[in-house]
Amino acid sequence: MILSCQGISKAFQENKVLENISFHIEDYEKAAIVGINGAGKTTLLRIIVGEMQPDEGSVTLSHGRSLGYLAQDGAVDTSNTIYQELLSVKRELVDLERRMRECELAMQHREGSALEELMQQYSALTHAFETGGGYAYRSELTGVLKGLGFSEEDFGRSVSTLSGGQKTRVALGKLLLQKPDLIILDEPTNHLDMNSIAWLETYLLNYKGAVLIVSHDRYFLDRIASKVIEIDQAKAVTFQGNYSAYAVKKEQLRAAAMNAYLNRQREIRHQEAVIEKLRSFNREKSIKRAESREKMLNKLDVPEKPVETRADMRLTLTPRRQSGNDVLIVEGLRKSFDGEVLFENVSFELRRGEHVAIIGDNGTGKTTLLKILNRLLPPDAGRFRLGANVEIGYYDQEHHVLHGEKTLFEELSDDYPTLTNTEIRNVLAAFLFTGEEVFKRIDELSGGERGRVSLAKLMLGNANFLILDEPTNHLDILSKEILEDALNSYQGTVLYVSHDRYFINRTAGRILDLSGHRLVNYIGNYDYYLEKRETQTAPPSPADQPKSAAPSASDGRLDWKAQKEEQARIRKKENDLKKCEEQIAALEARLKALDEEMSDPSIGTQAAQLQALAEEQAAASAELEVLYEKWEAMAGE
Repeated sequence: MILSCQGISKAFQENKVLENISFHIEDYEKAAIVGINGAGKTTLLRIIVGEMQPDEGSVTLSHGRSLGYLAQDGAVDTSNTIYQELLSVKRELVDLERRMRECELAMQHREGSALEELMQQYSALTHAFETGGGYAYRSELTGVLKGLGFSEEDFGRSVSTLSGGQKTRVALGKLLLQKPDLIILDEPTNHLDMNSIAWLETYLLNYKGAVLIVSHDRYFLDRIASKVIEIDQAKAVTFQGNYSAYAVKKEQLRAAAMNAYLNRQREIRHQEAVIEKLRSFNREKSIKRAESREKMLNKLDVPEKPVETRADMRLTLTPRRQSGNDVLIVEGLRKSFDGEVLFENVSFELRRGEHVAIIGDNGTGKTTLLKILNRLLPPDAGRFRLGANVEIGYYDQEHHVLHGEKTLFEELSDDYPTLTNTEIRNVLAAFLFTGEEVFKRIDELSGGERGRVSLAKLMLGNANFLILDEPTNHLDILSKEILEDALNSYQGTVLYVSHDRYFINRTAGRILDLSGHRLVNYIGNYDYYLEKRETQTAPPSPADQPKSAAPSASDGRLDWKAQKEEQARIRKKENDLKKCEEQIAALEARLKALDEEMSDPSIGTQAAQLQALAEEQAAASAELEVLYEKWEAMAGE
């Protein structure tokens, strides 16, 4: 075991973020921490690396082991070039190499014992250099930089000229070259393109150490993680397996908890009905039975209702009217900036109902293409046209559709003046904005919050052609899944740019790969694209499509027969119970009549008749007691 976290708790004022968090990381293990935004994932990482103290609990790193941490805004020295910044990690090897060169020069001018002493020194330096990986460190450094998306032309760029995302990539490269025993990464894929993410996946899978990752990239977690630690409502639960295994197990546990809750509620309602019925019999024994059942019911363990996390945010994207079959026709589009061609001769068509993803490396022009289709930029050449009755809804990652000076409430009410205050609040609540939050200004929101407001406006627009630029950026996993479900049920047409491979896998039926200034078409999701990207393929024939095992006719008959038998069994029980209740009612009515008859003064002196009535009364009472027990047993089932 390399890391142990025991009983970690942390609160900020009244808000308890972490409560009794315990887990451990084994040597060479690859683990992930998941949870919604604000769940406390980054807080937990900061406690683990010592940047923050827990209120309770302890973090133990095994003796002699090293730890490396990459925060979301990894710090770098801006006075260096990119290459120099990564080279600083290998300072010891650089110093050894310098001293080796100095010895080599000095040996040319020494003789005798002085030369022998220098040779011994040189041998020791060479051995240290070799065992420390000195002969490979420069190629390793170059490989890491290229893997993270830097070209050799970038190596000499000053770190001070880089964007925030590029600086984070430099910090990630430094951390990988340090090779600590435990690497801790907070959202490492945020600023990487698909090729760089794939390289990082391979690097971490082969890494000779342990890795702990916080990430919303589910495809990345599927490939890397062998253990998932979920933080939910301040508590932690550990699941073995990758993200998909965790998601299946989590849903099974949620369904089981909900079923247990519903079953217990049904049992409570049933017992209450039985108690009420027993009391209605108004007999001493039935009342005692009712009281006994009531005591048992009061002692019954009643589980809390499981929290429906996805019940808070429901997206419904409904086109106001249907478009024509031809939604978009693009012919020969070309665009360049400052003489550099982004793309040329781009042609494709979209049909009604298609969900198409555009993918490609950073800088290939994907966002530019979407802006051209939204008439925000003119093409240099080519043209496009929309089909009949096409109404576009556009989601851009800069959220230009929002107005920074407005509140959330004003942002919606100004654009949709026919909505009532309650309707506006309900829409914002669907996107997790409640209470006084609706009066926050747009320019006070985080990137993820702005994304949710933009999606809210998109939902209200009722467009039949959605054009989305990185719609999952800054969304947590829960929000991504809700958006995926909404798009999958959307009857209109969707064209989007995304780096989220899991999202693409779930929502795209076709992929357009923008590379080499051209678009390459793939009929299928992201996994299909990975298989086929080496060669352009025609749409697979039906014979090539994987066939799920269809149930045989005999299986269908067996299922139908079993279903009918079960229905018949349930009907028989219901009929038996009803018949029993009718018999009880008849006997109770007869006993009441017997009581009245025996109270009649006219037969008070007729001993034989009284005897017969008393015998009938005793027999009816005994039969009624048997029926009560029979009814109680059947009702209990």
